[in-house]
Amino acid sequence: MLYNKVEICGVNTSNLKVLSESEKMRLLKEMHGGNAKAREELVNGNLRLVLSVIQRFTQRGENLDDLFQVGCIGLIKAIDNFDISQNVRFSTYAVPMIIGEIRRYLRDNNSIRISRSMRDVAYKAMQVKERLTNEQLRDPTIEEVAKAMGLPKEEVVLALESIVEPVSLYEPVYSDGGDTIYVMDQVGDHNDDKNWLDEIALKEAIRNLNDREKRILYLRFFKGMTQIEVSSEIGISQAQVSRLEKGALEHIKKQI
Repeated sequence: MLYNKVEICGVNTSNLKVLSESEKMRLLKEMHGGNAKAREELVNGNLRLVLSVIQRFTQRGENLDDLFQVGCIGLIKAIDNFDISQNVRFSTYAVPMIIGEIRRYLRDNNSIRISRSMRDVAYKAMQVKERLTNEQLRDPTIEEVAKAMGLPKEEVVLALESIVEPVSLYEPVYSDGGDTIYVMDQVGDHNDDKNWLDEIALKEAIRNLNDREKRILYLRFFKGMTQIEVSSEIGISQAQVSRLEKGALEHIKKQI
């Protein structure tokens, strides 16, 4: 049950059946033998597994019905592709499949649209990384991955970064039953000293300008006046205003 919600996608979650591992194996064997009813029983008997997975994504503000439906797609894929000859529990195989399906959905429906070509580069990079890891028995460097793909390192890094899911600052990272610690509580600002020093340097650079240059910058950037309006205000040509403004800005840049 999620947030006291009993019904998701028309399914009463309080009445969901839970299959034992032996029942799952029996139904999987029957399904592989062509029993369509066994496949349906497998889906219905593992919906609680889908519910347990989507709880990991409830802090993202996504519609639970949508996540549940997507999770069910991952479950069906796991059922159809599970190899009964392997000594692996079904849930061990199914959970990553369900998570992967939900992550793909969240990624593809993100408000920040990533081009298909960039996603393709990222997925290929992940495959190459996995292959190199198996060959070298260690994690490859990004340079090794890029070289194996025949692409610039920067392009591979950008592609991999583009598919990383954004994390909410309000996502909890720890709770001992009392106060919850959120991501934002773990984020520090290491630029405070730098910003303070930059502000001092900026004020010092402006102080070294002559009165006319100071007035031009004040009128242009604090009053929002155009160069023509400034030229009329202080009685010089627009060309002179432009030259003095450019010179003053160059001086400030050099100072800071």
